[in-house]
Amino acid sequence: MNALAEGTGPDPDTIAELRASFRGEVVAPQDGNYNEHRKVWNGSIDRRPGVIARCAGVADVRGAVRFAREQELLVAVRAGGHSFPGLSVCDDGMVIDLGLMKGIRVDPGAGRVRAQAGVLLGDLDHETQAFGMAVPAGIVTHTGLAGLTLGGGIGWIMRKYGLTIDQLLSVDMVTAEGDLVKASEDENPDLFWGVRGGGGNFGIVTEFEFRLNPVGPEVVGGPVFWSVDDAPGVLRFYRDWIADCPDELMTIVVQRRMPALPVVPPDLVGKLVLAVAACYVGPVDDGERVLAPLKQFGSPLLDLCMPKRYVVHQKMFDPSFRHGCWYYVRSCDVAELTDEVLEVMVDYGRRITSPIASVALWQMGGAVARVEESATAFNGRNAGFTFNINGNSETGHGFDEQRQWARDYWSALAPHHTSVYVNFLMEEGQRRVRQAYGDDKFRRLQALKRTYDPSNVFRLNQNIIP
Repeated sequence: MNALAEGTGPDPDTIAELRASFRGEVVAPQDGNYNEHRKVWNGSIDRRPGVIARCAGVADVRGAVRFAREQELLVAVRAGGHSFPGLSVCDDGMVIDLGLMKGIRVDPGAGRVRAQAGVLLGDLDHETQAFGMAVPAGIVTHTGLAGLTLGGGIGWIMRKYGLTIDQLLSVDMVTAEGDLVKASEDENPDLFWGVRGGGGNFGIVTEFEFRLNPVGPEVVGGPVFWSVDDAPGVLRFYRDWIADCPDELMTIVVQRRMPALPVVPPDLVGKLVLAVAACYVGPVDDGERVLAPLKQFGSPLLDLCMPKRYVVHQKMFDPSFRHGCWYYVRSCDVAELTDEVLEVMVDYGRRITSPIASVALWQMGGAVARVEESATAFNGRNAGFTFNINGNSETGHGFDEQRQWARDYWSALAPHHTSVYVNFLMEEGQRRVRQAYGDDKFRRLQALKRTYDPSNVFRLNQNIIP
């Protein structure tokens, strides 16, 4: 019987052997820093791995993979640890932690950047913005670059420049056999197709190479808030306003209770609100002109949309997604904001009770939709909007109620569902994973899985069973 089947993890002598060959840090349950390193962003996840291998480089990653196979251990791969369902940690098995691998090298002349797998989005922005450049990547700076990229990567500048994967030029990946391979358009192109949306199914990506884009350093961005009572009119205005907007404009409609932040007047804290958060990636004067109708519509409670540094704008949602809170998400894409969809939004927006529960409705289109659907494993380029429904609570108290609200909201939208963004899935089963890719892409991904990971070593993800 192997260690995983016994549920005990590797024995101390075996862990000692791993330590002797490791440049990084090997953490076992009896170590004083074990609880620190087993924690992930989502506080509702409480798992106890048998060993945590904090890799310092590619050699450590290769050694960890081979060790896990020899010991027949369940493997979880952790980069930023920002997975909603907590798939970057496991019970009893091995966590291969890439968090120490934070190297970033910007080549402004070539317009490229190389980033290791432990890099967070804020780290990447800090380095690239020093040269007035950026990679499209997410909206929370403590998100891991690796997981975000491998699922596709949606963010504030995608309508102008495309998804994160649309800037990807190559990856270095450690396979289930512990080998290091490179994938690009010219080298292992089928694998390169698969890692652009197929998640961590095929191996552990240790380094990414991206194309850079001119951004900022100043953009026009931020939210404009209205009372929930104004939601029907604001949503109808929003639908018409964005119908022919330029690619430089990206918006997210937010439903929540007003957060307690220094910029929020105390008398507004806790009120049910609807906000349109925007980011204009282009000349500031043009951005102010494009955003003027939004800022002037109706009677906003608070207007925080203004010129600011891109790196400041990127931190806007950080306080709403703190480490250790309890997170649950349901997601779907919809083709358009029909009257029926808006009615569901108005109804369920009024039912928000938690101070950190929220809905983010992402505007898609632009450059995302101009890439051929078959070009990458990512599915849903023609989606009109992506719903991210967060039934969150600050602790376990009330979490069941928030989770049920998210499920009910999602179910009410069921007649309008099209695809779903794989990075916004919980552990929802094979049917939903297949839906995230569509039948044709799923079959192609299965073939790749059989080539690179036929025994499904890397299965703690939105798994494509070989």
